[in-house]
Amino acid sequence: MEFTLLGPVSARRAGRPVALDGAKQRTVLAALLLARGHVVTDERLTTLLWGEDPPATSTSQLYTYVSRLRTRLGPDHGLERRGAGYAMRTADTTLVDWHTFQTLAAAGRTALREGRPTDAERRLAEALDLWQGHPLADVTDHLGAAETPAMTEAHLTAVELHAEAALALGQHAALVPGLTRQVALHPLREGLLAHLMTALYRSGRPSDALTAYEAARRLVRGQGVGRAAAAV
Repeated sequence: MEFTLLGPVSARRAGRPVALDGAKQRTVLAALLLARGHVVTDERLTTLLWGEDPPATSTSQLYTYVSRLRTRLGPDHGLERRGAGYAMRTADTTLVDWHTFQTLAAAGRTALREGRPTDAERRLAEALDLWQGHPLADVTDHLGAAETPAMTEAHLTAVELHAEAALALGQHAALVPGLTRQVALHPLREGLLAHLMTALYRSGRPSDALTAYEAARRLVRGQGVGRAAAAV
């Protein structure tokens, strides 16, 4: 089976989409996949589904979501009752894009640290290609608030590491469009701004590098992006 978390939550079985029933069923699936085979307690799932004020019928509703999810996923669902919660056992052939991203990003980081920028750039590019927009895009706000910040941080770190590797390979101009978009989305992220300025400067565009710095400074006036200028 294949599961996606780096965008809308989805599942595919034998290459065909699995119909999921809504945000709460997707929340149960995503929470179990994020746990990587560890138990997610009933209490935790209830909080992720309804927050701190669950309905009186939350226990029976949770059971229904799990039962229907098993039916949707088919006989090899791997969704098990363990103690006071549930866990999802995934086969070696199961693909979860978030897990693949983490593996590729870690390999890219190691390659960069070991002075292998070509391998690092390739692995990190593959990792970033897995992203389809906002992670966990159609789950409950409770799960999104609990998990999205760490996933977004991992994504931005991978963007910065990829930029570092690509700059080491002289891919300056190719980096500019993507880094420009990321800086617009995350103007407080000093590493992104520093890499963008470096890419512009090394592409023969020093005035654009200064413009990028000034634009970011205006957006976050007084909030500490000044150190990025040292990157050029």
